[in-house]
Amino acid sequence: MKRLLLTATLLASALALGACQREAKDGITEISGKMFVFNYRIATATYMLTLARKAPLPENGSVETEYENPAGGAPIVEVSKIYPFWEKIVLESPPVHCVVKDKRYGVKIRILDADHKLLQSLETTVVSDIDQTILPAKPLVVGPAYTKNPDLQKPDGTTDYSPETSCPA
Repeated sequence: MKRLLLTATLLASALALGACQREAKDGITEISGKMFVFNYRIATATYMLTLARKAPLPENGSVETEYENPAGGAPIVEVSKIYPFWEKIVLESPPVHCVVKDKRYGVKIRILDADHKLLQSLETTVVSDIDQTILPAKPLVVGPAYTKNPDLQKPDGTTDYSPETSCPA
């Protein structure tokens, strides 16, 4: 009976250790959120992704993110430092232009250690449920006090909220 109990305990321990190893093998992070953020006050659209930590993050590590450029041309590449104590990593692109509703935009993420050795690679797509044409071409406000943007005033006293027109049709 003792031998059976000991065998069962060892088997349970081995399974628990094996599960931990599989989790780390699958990657140190997983994508937990992704979307486009439209900020009408400053007339910008950005990608925003969050990664949930599944295993320890490297000391002096970084994350390299490559965003498909909705306006066309070369991808937008951002490199950010990450810290071992973070439970989640938030990735935000610089402002992008010409986001189209229901179109899939590719994102590639690489988690790197201090020596820039690849630890994990992720790929995903981000889809917007609205067009960037909802944003005005110029920010509605300027400065830290949200002062109304004087560039939006037309000579007749009305405000110009027209969208950006530089995007291909």
